[in-house]
Amino acid sequence: MTDLRSGCPINLTLEVLGDRWSLIVIRDIMFGDRRYFRVLHRESEEKIASNILADRLKRLVALGLLTRADDPDHKQKARYSLTERAIQLVPLLVQMGAWGRRHLPVTPELSIRAQLLEEGGPALWADFMDELRTAHLGQPPSGKPSVLARLQAAYEALAPAKRTIV
Repeated sequence: MTDLRSGCPINLTLEVLGDRWSLIVIRDIMFGDRRYFRVLHRESEEKIASNILADRLKRLVALGLLTRADDPDHKQKARYSLTERAIQLVPLLVQMGAWGRRHLPVTPELSIRAQLLEEGGPALWADFMDELRTAHLGQPPSGKPSVLARLQAAYEALAPAKRTIV
């Protein structure tokens, strides 16, 4: 990073993560296990434009929050993985979700993961971070039940109740 505005840790964090899409891309990789460009684009709840997604993926790789590797089964596809720096964002994302649940008009199905993580506290966050390290960094599995599977099951239980817009 060059041309920094200040040495303030909040400012520096915002310079890395403060645009509209960077944390959404990390969220989708982290909580949705969306590791390929096409999947990230197609399954984006917020409908990110392909040029913006390409730019954010490139930027997040350059900042050391993601890695990009050729897919061994299809050389023209790249697979994105979280780095340790990105995995350490879990507590921040939990707190952002908790704040959003308290102060904004969230939907039940899209806020259930945030609720479960908030209620689970730091021990659950640590288990989730270890699970992400296994999936993204090749760390040996902990043998504990999957936090991601629990979060996904809770989401799927509420997803059919999704409101339809007429």
